[in-house]
Parts: sequence; structure tokens; C-alpha cells
Amino acid sequence: MTTEPSKAPPLYPKTHLLAASGIAALLSLALLVFPSSDVEAKKTTLSLELESPAEQLTQDQDAAEAVQATNEPAASPFAQIENNAEDTQETAQAAPAPAPAPAPVVEEKKAPGHKEVIVSKGDTLSTLFEKVGLPVTSVHEVLASDKQAKQFSQLKHGQKLEFELDPDGQLTNLHSKVSDMESISLTKNDKGYTFNRITAKPTVRSAYVHGVINSSLSQSAARAGLSHSLTMDMASVFGYDVDFAQDIRQGDEFDVIYEQKVVNGKAIGNGPILSARFTNRGKTYTAVRYTNKQGNSSYYTADGNSMRKAFIRTPVDFARISSKFSMGRKHPILNKIRAHKGVDYAAPRGTPIKAAGDGKVLLAGRRGGYGNTVIIQHGNTYRTLYGHMQGFAKGIKTGGSVKQGQVIGYIGTTGLSTGPHLHYEFQVNGVHVDPLGQKVAMADPISKAERARFLAQSQPLMARMDQEKTTQLASSKR
Repeated sequence: MTTEPSKAPPLYPKTHLLAASGIAALLSLALLVFPSSDVEAKKTTLSLELESPAEQLTQDQDAAEAVQATNEPAASPFAQIENNAEDTQETAQAAPAPAPAPAPVVEEKKAPGHKEVIVSKGDTLSTLFEKVGLPVTSVHEVLASDKQAKQFSQLKHGQKLEFELDPDGQLTNLHSKVSDMESISLTKNDKGYTFNRITAKPTVRSAYVHGVINSSLSQSAARAGLSHSLTMDMASVFGYDVDFAQDIRQGDEFDVIYEQKVVNGKAIGNGPILSARFTNRGKTYTAVRYTNKQGNSSYYTADGNSMRKAFIRTPVDFARISSKFSMGRKHPILNKIRAHKGVDYAAPRGTPIKAAGDGKVLLAGRRGGYGNTVIIQHGNTYRTLYGHMQGFAKGIKTGGSVKQGQVIGYIGTTGLSTGPHLHYEFQVNGVHVDPLGQKVAMADPISKAERARFLAQSQPLMARMDQEKTTQLASSKR
């Protein structure tokens, strides 16, 4: 058997062998310097897995969050180019897993049957029912269900009505806020509708204002923040000492502490004046409201003397004196000298006229040139007359009784009158005297038994007015 000699490996030219060795070296170097994208991706993922709380998440969620949270570029600037051919596969593998569904957010929504309408000009309860899809016939059913239900037909512009309807579109509840303190509702039951009134109880706090008169009292008070009704109350408190028709001067000052009614942080009304101070022509008058143990309230000076006198200085607030008491005045209509035994107060038609003191009405009717007239007898000594009235206040009649400050009529031009004004006369034992010069006695002061109680209430109010005024003046100078 012949044995064939083994074949020797083919021989390559030396230059080829050198070239092949060089290429192999280059490839080895490239693998060391530029690792594959698979290796790099695994490094990144591993790094994030070690940093994340793996014990709280599943492995799949960890990987998904790791890829989703990685926003930095790969370590190699050529990684994106090197992986172009595998983009689709890598994207599928790297897509984040769906995040857990968030907890549902419960939004406060009105019930499907809840409807609201705002009263516009010309609206009636019938038109409002139509707006929410209720038949007009149901209006009669609602109003006839309860005697007080008719209050829903007393609509005001801007008022809101809230309807609650059942799935069949039938009215189950009707609600409306009629004021800051009061709301009304009708609720359906087996017999029809039940009316309900809800009244909020306001909290009471005290408030302070300070003002300086540089025009009229009413304008200056409004600018200081005092309401019209409180301004009138202040004039009434000091009406025994200050004639607001002719005594007011520029530079006069006032301080007032009063009760304020509050509901839900909003001021919705005012109570009485608790204390006040009025400086007129350099003279200061102070008043404090005090309720005695019998429940009667009145105003007193800081030292306990009554602010109330037998008569108020002027029966018309903020009026202008158009003619004074005179025994030799020429009558503007009769055109001859005729004594003017009273004082004329000019004011707009319809301005209220107040009784100067307590008394009995001797006359409430027509009296010659005086026109519509009221005459009041005050005890055995004094008598007052009010002429040219437009009309009489409700309840004022001959033989009746009136209280000091009670409205008895309104400014007019009846009788011999050239314009709207009040003719006011004052008699003492049947003799006409000048009302502006008549001195009147004061009422009784605080009794000795209640003086300590009065001072305990009045002194803190006086101290607060001083403190508030000082603080306000200091702020205005900054």
C-alpha cells in the first residue's frame, strides 16, 4: 500500500500575511475601544436597576422605568449610528411599560337634575319654570301648596333660583337666597310641597369711623364710611345740643363706634351707635349708649348725664333755615308786615318731620294758611306747631300720642307757601317764643344705683375712641 505524503499548507506571499496580521490587530483594538451596543445597553440598564427600589417593583417594571428614565446619550458617540439596523427591535424592547392607572379624581359636580336660573328684567316665576323645562301649570301647584310659597313670586333682579328635578323631570325642591341672612325653599312630599325658611344668625362686632366735615355732614360721613342711617342716628343723638341746620361748620369732627352685623365674614347690616363724639365750633359733645337693668336704652354723656332733653333742637334733619323768628317780617305772599312767630326750615319735598318731644296730638288736619298742620301739646306748659306739610305719617291723628323723634309728617307746600318747607312754632304757656333761643331742661341722669355699671361700660368705649383716633391720625401723617 502506497502511503501518500501529507499536503503542505498553501503558501501565501509574505506581503499578504503581513496585511492580514495588521487587519487582525486593528479589529482587536476596535473591539477593546468601541464595545458593542448590546454591552453598553446592558451596562446602563444594570446601573439604573441598582439605583431603583427593585424590591417595590416587578422586574419588568424596573427595566421599563430604567429605559424611560434614561435620557442621557450612549457612552459611544457612534452608538446611534452603529444600531441603525436594529432601531425597530431596540425600540420595541425599550418601550416603557404602561404606568399604573392613577386613582380616579372625584370632581364635585351638580346633580343631573340640578338647575339654576338668575332673575332678569321682565322675568316671572312662570318664565323661570319654562327655562328649566317645567310646565307653566306646575307654578300654580307650587304656589297653592303653602300659604308662604307665594314669597317665591316676589322676585328681585339678580336673584338666583335653584331647582332640583327628579329623573322624570318633576320638581322636588326649589330654593332661593332672598338676602344675606335669609333663604327660602319648597320641598316636595306626599301631600305637596313644604315651605321652609332658613335665617342665618349674624355675629356682632364693633366698628369705628372718624370724619372731618369739609362740605356737608352727610357727604363727609359717607366719605368716612358711615352709612346714611347711622348718620341720621348720630344727628338724632346730638340733636339736643347741635342744630344740624345752622350750627355745622367746616372742620367739625366726629368719632363713632357702632355695632356691625356679620355673616360669613361679610358685613350685612348695622346695629345701634355704642358711643360717639362730635366736635362743633370747638366744643366737644360725647354720647354713650346705656341699657339699664330694666332693659331701657338711652344716650348719656361720659359722666352719666342724659343726652335727652325735653325737646330736640330741630324737627327736620339737615334742613336749611329759610326764615327766622321775627315780629316784623314782611309776608312773602300777603306782601305786608306780619309777625313770623316761628322758624321756617327749607328742605326737599317729602323730607320727614319729627315730633320735638313727647305729647298729645291736638290737631292733625287742615288749618287755614298753615295748610296741613300738626299741633302737639307737651304737658301743661309747652306746645309745638308744624305747618305746610305735604301729608301726615301713618298713625298720626287728632287725639293720638307721639314720642319724641317720631315722624309725624313730610315737608310740603300746602297753605300759603312759596316752596317746600316746614313752618315750626314753639309756645310756652300760650306765648310764642323763638325755638332757636329756647332753653330746655335735661332729662334725669344715670341713677346712683347704676352708675358703677354705666362707668364700666362707658370708660372702655371712651378709651377706644381715643386710641383709634390717635392711630388713624398717625397713619394719615406717614
